[in-house]
Amino acid sequence: MSHGPGVTAMFRGAAGHVDRILKGARPADLPIERPTTFELVINLRTAKALGVTLSPDVLGRADELIK
Repeated sequence: MSHGPGVTAMFRGAAGHVDRILKGARPADLPIERPTTFELVINLRTAKALGVTLSPDVLGRADELIK
């Protein structure tokens, strides 16, 4: 199970920073941006191998289930 910032959103934010830098902005002047979206990913095969039973509520909240 993993819970963390959405990777896609982070790459988009990084692309925006690169765009600003290439247009002449100083990196030190760019604001620090916090992630706004988080993802929950559950590996069902690993959970089964460990003997962990997950409730349907937890499985329903997951953004991605790895089978």
